[in-house]
Amino acid sequence: MSDRSLLPPSAHRYERALDDVTARLSDVPAPIRPLWNPDTCPAELLPWLAWTMGLSAWKPYWSESIKRERIRQAVEIHRLRGTKGSVRRVVESFGAGVSIREWWQMDPPGEPHTFELVMTVRGDNTEGRLQEDIIEEVWRVKPVRSHFTFIAGVAAEGGIGHQGAVRPVIYRRLDLIEG
Repeated sequence: MSDRSLLPPSAHRYERALDDVTARLSDVPAPIRPLWNPDTCPAELLPWLAWTMGLSAWKPYWSESIKRERIRQAVEIHRLRGTKGSVRRVVESFGAGVSIREWWQMDPPGEPHTFELVMTVRGDNTEGRLQEDIIEEVWRVKPVRSHFTFIAGVAAEGGIGHQGAVRPVIYRRLDLIEG
């Protein structure tokens, strides 16, 4: 029996044995805090952390950095769901840059409750499946009454000697209307 026992003097010997076993279990280190942190959680446990954070989409072909960023942004995306901020955070969680222009900001003003989403992907995030995943996630978090035009671009950097740099950007427009 341990010195930390809270059992009464009339406790049965089986209860005392159980108390001894559980007293030793409390000495086993359980690193819970690192498991709840997307930066320190082992890669093989990330799907479970994503599930606990309420992520509705999880693809095995996403890079580990995208998976960790999606988990990192999950709470804020849920908090802002149905707003321009949630759309911005979703796109940025995939490692893409985004510019959002709502109908009243267009010249001439667009159709009410529409917006234009200009996304610029960087690095190796140019895969078509990934862009489809971004569109699905935007549909999930955007305001329900809103429709959007999706324009995808690819940003690349290069240099010509020491004299100059080239930044070509290519855009593709997709009109997405629920129907």
